[in-house]
This record gives sequence, C-alpha cells and structure tokens, in this order.
Amino acid sequence: MDEPLIDTPFLLGMMRLHEYEELHSPGAMADWIEARLDQGLNWFDHADIYGDGQGESLFGDAIKLRPALRSRVHVVSKAGVIPPQRDPSALSVKHYDSSPGHLSAAIDNALKRLGIERLDHFLLHRADPLMDAEATGRMLDDAIEAGKIGAAGVANFLPEQWRRLQAAMHHRLVGHQLKLSLAYPEPLFNGLFDAMIGDGQQPMAWSPLGGGVVFEDVLGESLSRLSVDFDTSSAGLALAWLRGLPGRPVPVMGTLRESRIDELLSGACLALDRSTWFALLEEARSQRVF
Repeated sequence: MDEPLIDTPFLLGMMRLHEYEELHSPGAMADWIEARLDQGLNWFDHADIYGDGQGESLFGDAIKLRPALRSRVHVVSKAGVIPPQRDPSALSVKHYDSSPGHLSAAIDNALKRLGIERLDHFLLHRADPLMDAEATGRMLDDAIEAGKIGAAGVANFLPEQWRRLQAAMHHRLVGHQLKLSLAYPEPLFNGLFDAMIGDGQQPMAWSPLGGGVVFEDVLGESLSRLSVDFDTSSAGLALAWLRGLPGRPVPVMGTLRESRIDELLSGACLALDRSTWFALLEEARSQRVF
C-alpha cells in the first residue's frame, strides 16, 4: 500500500469545529467542505478528544449527507490521550493510553464517526511512558495491512520514543505533528527537527502562528513590514517561513473562517529568499545569527 503524502498548503484543523454552531447542520458543513476542496484544501486534521468526538461526528454527518465527498477528502486523526472526564477510574486523571486494545477501538470509532473506510494517517497523540512498543507496533502494522489506516505516525514524541516504536514495526512511521513556528523555533536547534527529517517523517506543525504571538512586538512589526514586499499578510509570511524548511512542514491551521482561510492561502505557497528567512529568524529569537 502506498503511503499517503500530505500535499496541501496546510491542514485544516478540526479542533474547534464543535464551537462553530453555523457548521453544525450537515448541509452547512458539507457546503464548507466542498468549498475547501475547490480551493485545493483536501486534508483535514481530527482527534478523538476534539469536542470529545463531536468534531469527527459533525464532519461525518456531512459526509453521510453528501457521499460524493468521501472519495475527495483525506483525513488525519489522532488518539491516545484520555481526558479526565473519560478516565474510567475514580481518580478522574488525564493520562495516555497506547495499549493495542484502546488504539484499535479508537481507530474503529473514528472511522464510524467520520463515515469513511480508511484514515489516511493515524497518529499517536502523545508519547506514553507505559507503552508496550512491541504490542502497539504490531497493532499499527495490522491496522495498515487491514486497510483501516493508510499510514501510522506520532505527535509530540522525542526521537528515542518514536525510534523504540519504529523498531517494533514493519511499516514506517510516516508523519509527525510537532509544535513549530516563528514563535517556537526550538525544534530547529535542539535536534528534534533534524531527527524527524533524518528518519523520513513528514512534519506537520501545530500552532504554526504561535497562538498569535508571531504578530506581537518586534517580530510582528517585521512580519507586517516585510509582508508588503511579498503581497501577502503577516500570517501568510509566517506560514511561508515555516514552509521554507526542509521537508516543507505542513501547518495545521485551527481557523474555519472562510475569509481567514483565503488570507492564509495567499502566503502558504510563497518561496522566501534566504535573507528574508534569516531576518525573520533573528527577530523571532531576539538574537543575531552568528
């Protein structure tokens, strides 16, 4: 089975879909999905904890209403985080569960909620210190071979954590979601990003605008000033900076507002020259390149 490459200006993150009441009807949501597909945005990022499954259910209701969309959408979903309200014990403690039984059920439940037959990417949402790598790796291999997932990956893992899992698998860990932006460039300097690229993982950057931090202070002023030269917005320029990295990290955008999506598209595919790229890095780190 060919591993699905995420080829899109950015992933559309569904973390807050349950908060957009105007998209709660299946018809409105189907129209929204179709409009994004027409823009070339055909990858959607989910997780079982987004709205406690409501995000996947709302998306799935739209797909069920308009089945022709099913073959046009590509889906990433994540599991393994247990929020306090879903802790079956009396402790109500947030924890991680990478056990084969939990992850296998999470895949089946996601497919059911989404109304699709395969998750293009399935990611372990957080590294679990109690993970039985042999058992979890075998379950992921089985899910790929059964056609339930196109590829497996991880999110927020350190190199030795994903390498322990990879060593137990026949199939390659293909994708990796990590926190990365001009507001948080640390993975570029602590070895994490290089390890991901070296191990052949496609980077997906969550919080690619740093929750708005990139628009503040000196960095925000620089983005505003330089964006004029590229005929884009400050946000578009920040995404272009991110996309200029090796492996072309795919930003995961949390907005579902059409006007904002249109604005982001104007910059996500720009190619920055090295001088501009490093000038922004200097402002982001508040220190000169040396």
